[in-house]
Amino acid sequence: MYNMTMKRLIIAFWAICVTILALQAQESPVKWTYTTTKINDSVAELQFKANIQPEWHLYAQKKGEGQIELPMVFNFTASPQYERIGKVSEPTPQSEYDDLLDARSNFYTKQVIFKQRVKVKDSEPFTIKGKLEGQACKEGRCTPVEEKFSFELKDFHPAVTATAEVEEPVEDTATATITPAPENQDPAKSEPDKEESLLLYFLIAIGGGLAGLVMPCVFPMIPMTVSFFSKEGHKGKRDALLYGLFIILIFLTIGLVLSAIFGADLGNIMSTHWIPNLLFAVIFLIFAFSLLGYFEITLPSSWVNGSAKRQRQGGVAGIFFMALTLVLVSFSCTLPIAGAVALNAAGGSFLKPIIGMLGFSLGIAVPFTLFALFPGLLKKLPKSGGWMNTLKVILAFVELAFALKFINVPDQTYHWGILDREVYLAFWIVIFSLLGLYLMGKIRFPLDDEYPVQKSWFRFTLAIFVFTFVVYMIPGMFGAPLKAISGWLPPMTTQDFDISTIVRNESGNATYQLDEDPLYADKLHIPFGIKGYFDYDQALRVAKKEGKPVFLDFTGHGCTNCRNVENAVWIDPEVRRIFAEELIVCTLYADDKTIELPKDEQGKLKDADGDPITMLGAKNRFIEQTKYHENSQPCYFVVDPDGNILSGPTYYERNVDTYIKFLREGIDKFNKK
Repeated sequence: MYNMTMKRLIIAFWAICVTILALQAQESPVKWTYTTTKINDSVAELQFKANIQPEWHLYAQKKGEGQIELPMVFNFTASPQYERIGKVSEPTPQSEYDDLLDARSNFYTKQVIFKQRVKVKDSEPFTIKGKLEGQACKEGRCTPVEEKFSFELKDFHPAVTATAEVEEPVEDTATATITPAPENQDPAKSEPDKEESLLLYFLIAIGGGLAGLVMPCVFPMIPMTVSFFSKEGHKGKRDALLYGLFIILIFLTIGLVLSAIFGADLGNIMSTHWIPNLLFAVIFLIFAFSLLGYFEITLPSSWVNGSAKRQRQGGVAGIFFMALTLVLVSFSCTLPIAGAVALNAAGGSFLKPIIGMLGFSLGIAVPFTLFALFPGLLKKLPKSGGWMNTLKVILAFVELAFALKFINVPDQTYHWGILDREVYLAFWIVIFSLLGLYLMGKIRFPLDDEYPVQKSWFRFTLAIFVFTFVVYMIPGMFGAPLKAISGWLPPMTTQDFDISTIVRNESGNATYQLDEDPLYADKLHIPFGIKGYFDYDQALRVAKKEGKPVFLDFTGHGCTNCRNVENAVWIDPEVRRIFAEELIVCTLYADDKTIELPKDEQGKLKDADGDPITMLGAKNRFIEQTKYHENSQPCYFVVDPDGNILSGPTYYERNVDTYIKFLREGIDKFNKK
C-alpha cells in the first residue's frame, strides 16, 4: 500500500514538472506591465515596462546599421478621444557589433521602459488600445514579441491651453540605468564605437563641404570674397571671421530643422515603410541629373536679390546677409551634396543631421575664412576650369548608385522582387562603367568642355580604379559573395543565378523533384538551392504520400542565428543529401507579416485572444507554440507525417556532426515505425 502511494506521488510529481516545463516553454521571455501617469489635466504619459528574462535581450525601436532583427514597433488604435504627442521614446540602448555579419544591433536586457505622451480630448473615461511587436533573442534562438496593450484613462479635463506647457517627450536616458550591459560585454565598448561612427560621419561631411567648395558656382566666388575683406585691413579680418561663423550658423540651423524631421524615430519608419525610401531615392535621382547638367535646382531670384540688397547695409547684419547670399547663390551646386549628407543621416541619432551640417559648413566656411586672413594662399589655388564640372559629374554617378540603396530597403521588406542581387549589381556595373568611360573622354554631358583627357594623369588613374571596381563586381553576377560591398547589396537569397549553388546541387538535390509546387514559393526561399515547402499542412500531406519524415525549420526573416546555422551546417554536402533524399523539408517563417493565408483557411485558427488568424506568420507561430510548446527561432524538429515529434527540438547548433546525429535520430525512429 505504501509503495502504491509512493508511486502515485512520484507520477503526480513528474506530471506537474512536465506541465510546468510545457508552460515555461510557451512563456514569453518578456513580460509587460502598463501604467499611466497624469502630467496635467489634458496630458497623460503611457509607460510600457518590459521585464526581460535572464540571458534574453529585447531589440530597441532604433535599428543598428545592418541589423536584420526586428525592432520594437508600437501600433496605436486611432481614436478621436486622444492624440499622440510625438513618438514613443526609449532610453539609449546597448549596442553590439557582429564581425561575422558586419552589422550592429541595438537592444535592452533585464528591464526597459518605453514612454508615450498623449493629449486627452475627452473628459469621459476611455481606453487607449493597440499592439506592440518586436523580437527577443538569447544565444542561439529568437522569438517574436507580440502583445495587445490597453490603458485606462479617466479624471482628465481637457483644456485648449493646457498643452502649451507640455514639452514633447525626449529620449529618456534616466531609464537606461536599469539595463546594464551583459557580463560578457565591456560596458564602455558601445560608446566609443558610437563616437567613432559619428566622427567618421563628421569627417565625411567635411569632405562633402570641401567638394561643395570647388563646385562651379562656389569656387569662383573665393577671389571676389577675399578681395572684399582684404581692402578693409584689420577690420576686414574680423569681418572675415564673422563671415565664416555666419556660414556655419546658417547650415547649423538647417541641421536643426533636419533633426526634427530625420530624428531617431525615422529609423523605424524607414525600416518598415516604402514611402520615405522611395521618396529619398527620387530625391537622389533628381540631385544626380542636376549635377550631370540636365537642369538646375534654383531658388527664387527674389530671395537672392533681397539678401544681396541687405548685405550693403554694412555692419554685422551686412556680413550675415553676405554669408546668406553665398549660401543662396551656391544652392544649385551644393544642394545635391548637402542633401546627400542630410539624407544619409536619416534614421540616425538626433545629433547626426546637426553633425552632418556642421561638418559640411566647416568644409566651406573654413577655407573662405583662411583665404581672407591669408590672401597669399590664393596664388596656390588652381584656376577655374573644366575640372570643376568633372567633379560634379563624378558625384552625380555616386548619387545614382546610392539611390538604389533606398529602393532596396522596401523591395526586401515588401517582397517586391524588383532589385534581386544580380539586378542591383547590373545597375552598379553599368553606372560605374559609364563613369569610367566618362573619365576616358568617351562620354560628354551638357556642361562639359572639350577636355584633353590624354594629358590628365589624374583622370586616367581614376578611370583605372573605377574599371577595377567594375571588374571586381562582375563575379557577383554569378554568386560571388563580394564581401567588401556585401553590406550595400541585397541578400544572397535573392540571387537567381548562383554557380556555387548549382555545383552543390550535384550532390543529389538537383535531381530531386518536389511532389507538389510549394505554396508561397514566389515570396519565400530556402538557401543554397535546398527544396522544400513553406506550409505546415502541405508538408505533412506530401510526407504521407512519399512515406518520409518531415524536417521542421521554425525560422524568421530577422533571425540572425538562423542564418548562422544555415551558413555553418546546411551548406554541408551530407546535410544537403539527407534533406534531399530522406526528409521533407518544411521551412516556417514565424515573423512574416506580408503573406495572407488563402481565403478558405482564414479564421480556421484563433490566437490566444480569440482573434481569427489570417496571416501565414501568425499561423506558423500558433503551430510552434501550441503543437510543439516552443516560441523561439531557430527551432528544429524531425516529425512523422502526423506531426508527432521524432527528434528535437534543436536550436542554435553549428556543429555539423551533432546536427546530422539529430537528423539521423529522427529518421531512424521513423524507419523503425
